[in-house]
Amino acid sequence: MQLYNKKNRLSQQHIKANKEAEKDVPDNLWIQCPKCHREFFHDKLNCYQTCYYCDYGFRIGARQRLKWLVDDFQEFNEKIPENDPIDFPNYMDKIEKCREKTGVDESILTGVAQIHDVSFALGIMDPGFIMGSLGSVTGEKITRMFEYATKKNLPVVIFTSSGGARMQEGIYSLMQMQKVSQAIAQHSAAGLFYLSVLTDPTTGGVTASYANQSDIILAEPHALIGFAGRRVIEQTMHQKISDDLQSAETLMQNGFLDGIVKRPEEKEIIYQLIKLNRKE
Repeated sequence: MQLYNKKNRLSQQHIKANKEAEKDVPDNLWIQCPKCHREFFHDKLNCYQTCYYCDYGFRIGARQRLKWLVDDFQEFNEKIPENDPIDFPNYMDKIEKCREKTGVDESILTGVAQIHDVSFALGIMDPGFIMGSLGSVTGEKITRMFEYATKKNLPVVIFTSSGGARMQEGIYSLMQMQKVSQAIAQHSAAGLFYLSVLTDPTTGGVTASYANQSDIILAEPHALIGFAGRRVIEQTMHQKISDDLQSAETLMQNGFLDGIVKRPEEKEIIYQLIKLNRKE
């Protein structure tokens, strides 16, 4: 009887995990796309950090995007002092931690870039810096960039990625919308070209201001673009909204965008648009 009672089948045995062997297995071998929900092996995630199946662009930092976007980049306005206008608890500590994590001083990286034979002012928002929120220093950096571009007769390109105005600065963050908009108006009045590229996510006060004030508005595939979040909309309207209401594709269908561009194509498209629209 002992022969039949013995747990000699694999399904009957309790197999203990080899904790030491687990240490040799790397993390994140398989990646799931948050948009199409399909999984793919990590080596298919190229330098552009896009989904292998649907071309969704994963959220990346400003300096990571810069590596493949332009041929040359000279940063400016990187040492603007931070402040804490409403004495928000631990705000300055959060700023320092974000600087260490992202490698940028604020939620936008600004400077003069070059692609082939054209130069332009470039701003890239970093979603890892307090969710790319629009604070006082962010607004000041963008304003100075447009003022510099106007003075030097340069076009402007901005990559937006933001959760909106920065709650830690209250009304001061909302004031940046008007300040930046005024600088954009002066740049436009000088006959200069402005291109915005909306990435995932672009929401709140950024959507309501400089993200949609450009001469041409592009977006990356499946980027979330909107003003209020889904929960706020549904609570206000007392009804459910479709899953794709705030997607780049829906906005394109309804005339809010001029085009949807995959990351590997962005460099050449930016170059061509600047060549076609630059002031002689």
